[in-house]
Amino acid sequence: GVGPSDASPDEGVVEDLPLIDEKAVQQLTEGLISHYLPDLQRSKSALQELTQNQVVLLDTLEQEISKFKECNCIPDIDALFSEAKQYHSKLVNIRNEMMMLHEKTSKLKVSGMNI
Repeated sequence: GVGPSDASPDEGVVEDLPLIDEKAVQQLTEGLISHYLPDLQRSKSALQELTQNQVVLLDTLEQEISKFKECNCIPDIDALFSEAKQYHSKLVNIRNEMMMLHEKTSKLKVSGMNI
């Protein structure tokens, strides 16, 4: 025969459930949603703002990277600085020569006045 152990474990459960009050379920659902929804909406807007900021930041970084890629001018800058040093030393030499010539012309003027 069929013993108590042969019966389905779910047998009789449906009849044991109380009647579900649809209005209560709706009110509980609305209460749950109204409790969590503001925080979720704030989180959503914060995440959207963060995403927009990240997009702007990525665009800016890409622009800067492209500028550096386009500008293969670092060797040119080094050459320019070494050229500037050469011209500076030439200018210093010219200035020293001019000062020396000025002294000579001043001495010549003084000696010419004494004659």
